[in-house]
Amino acid sequence: MASSNLILFSITFAFLMQTSFGIDPLFHFCSNSSNFIAKSTYESNLKTLVNSLINKTPSTGFGIGSVGPAKYQNQKVYGLTLCRGDVSNLECKTCVSQASKEVLNLCPYNKGAIVWYDNCMIKYLNTNFFGKIDNANKFSLLNVENVVNPTKFNNMSKDLLSLLAYEASMDHKFYASGELKIGESHRVYGLSQCTRDLSSVDCKKCLDDAISELIPNGKKGGRVVGGSCNIRYEIYPFVEE
Repeated sequence: MASSNLILFSITFAFLMQTSFGIDPLFHFCSNSSNFIAKSTYESNLKTLVNSLINKTPSTGFGIGSVGPAKYQNQKVYGLTLCRGDVSNLECKTCVSQASKEVLNLCPYNKGAIVWYDNCMIKYLNTNFFGKIDNANKFSLLNVENVVNPTKFNNMSKDLLSLLAYEASMDHKFYASGELKIGESHRVYGLSQCTRDLSSVDCKKCLDDAISELIPNGKKGGRVVGGSCNIRYEIYPFVEE
């Protein structure tokens, strides 16, 4: 897939994108490496894979697979789906179904693509990417408002995300969320998650790299979202209980 520099958006833009869930994804990339022809074997294999991922993902929040004969690598497609660790099975299925339809519309003949919603992502490619950290497909979102004491807030936010990175890398779902009290009346809330094709070591590395890209920034909230992992912090609760 095409590589991308880290892209910064205001939280206002992110909110506008997310409020139209079912129409607009949070973000997407289309591969520019190669395309497939309509009604080709690759298209058939891709649709078979996508349907398989829609069916298998909701029960665990993660799906992975490939379709196509090994001897015809130009026809084989690899893909995975991931739902946010706190969403229900129904929310996961709804999101993955929508994301699968949307990515095929956004990247109709691209052999590789990735799309993110707030609750899920889907990624596929014509080469085996399983078990490898994806540093190419990545973007960030930042709140436009600054905190009063950026040094203290940055340190506390980094401490929380670092702890959650460790916890996620040790969790069987590669997911962790939590909160940290700042002063007498303020808290920061965080989330970390990896795709489960990674090793525990690579999950931790992916999350630590994302944290270093996000903090320090002195903003009231932000996230880094990638093809292998994502992190987020806010001054308000944003995960399901």
